[in-house]
Order: sequence, then structure tokens, then C-alpha cells
Amino acid sequence: MLAALPLQLPPEQRAALEAAYATPARAYHNIGHVAEVLRHYLDVAAGPGWRQPREVALAVLYHDAIYEAGRRDNEARSAVLAREHIARWWAEAGIDADRVAELIDLTARHGAIARDQVDEETRLFLDGDMAILGAEPAVFDAYDRGIASEYRGHVPGPLFRLNRRRFLKGLLKRERIFLSDYYHARYDAAARNNLRRAITTKR
Repeated sequence: MLAALPLQLPPEQRAALEAAYATPARAYHNIGHVAEVLRHYLDVAAGPGWRQPREVALAVLYHDAIYEAGRRDNEARSAVLAREHIARWWAEAGIDADRVAELIDLTARHGAIARDQVDEETRLFLDGDMAILGAEPAVFDAYDRGIASEYRGHVPGPLFRLNRRRFLKGLLKRERIFLSDYYHARYDAAARNNLRRAITTKR
């Protein structure tokens, strides 16, 4: 899948990125999640297209590079790492590091961004990260269990369940779960079914 991207990572950068996603052990925010978001990235590339394909690709690759359940600065730290790696391996390539960092930072606000607050490319990027909501039920359920597993030991169970249900309900109440027309048409109905089931299922 990496071979289809508009830039080829040096082996050292790829190894550093894989090492970042392996620490700490993760049930969902791992390299498998990145691969899934990359699949959506390539679907958009073949459809509506990307205005800044290299920057969006790097944002996909780095958006969860640093992740510790319960911390509020994961996205900011991931954006810093992306900047560092761009400076190290792509200094002369004309990559807009500010744009990469901006996209990564915005993933901290999933469910709180209005459609008219961001441009279409940003909508497509953010929706790709949230497309799991519209996955097949078994895939969605695995994602839901993975999130719970990551928070276990970091947040008390009752508090996690309360906050998780509040987040899912908030998504379901939105007029649009997905910001872009592209994802809205493809995944809205399935996402709402998954969210309703998750909210009403005893945990």
C-alpha cells in the first residue's frame, strides 16, 4: 500500500514510524489502523482527488504515531514527530509541514468540527480516519473493543463507559456524522446503525 503513495519513505523513516506505532502495545491505534486509513486515502485519490496529496499522506501516516490512552496531547505530540521526520528526511522536498501538522492536530476534534469550519480536503482526511464507524458490524465491534482495551488500566471502567457512550451519542445526534459528501453518501447509514447498537448494548 505504501508503494501507491505519492512519496516513497526512506527505510529509516519507515522503521522509525513502525517503531512509534508499536509503542505502547495498542489494540486499535496501531499500524493496522493506519493501513485502513491509507486504503481510504487511496480511494479518495482515485475519486475526488487530493489537492496536497503528499501532505495528506504524511498526515495519515503520522496522525496516531504517538498515542497513550487518556492523554490529551497525543495529536499535538504526533504532529511534532511528523515535523521532526519531515525536517530529517524531506527537508528539500518542498513538503508543507505546517499543513501536515494542522491536519494531525484536527484529529483531536473529531465530532466537534462543523462542516463549514474546514475545507473539502480536510473533510475528506478527517472522514477517512472516522470511516471505521461505517464498517461492517463485526469490524466496528472489534474497533469498539479495541478502544476499550486501550483505556483499560488508564481510566476507571465506569468512567470510560460513561464518556464513551457520551461521545458515541454525540456523534449520532449530529446532522452529519461525516463532513464530506463523499463519505456521507457511503457510510452514514451504516455508521448510524453501528452507533445505535453500541449505545444500547450493555457493556
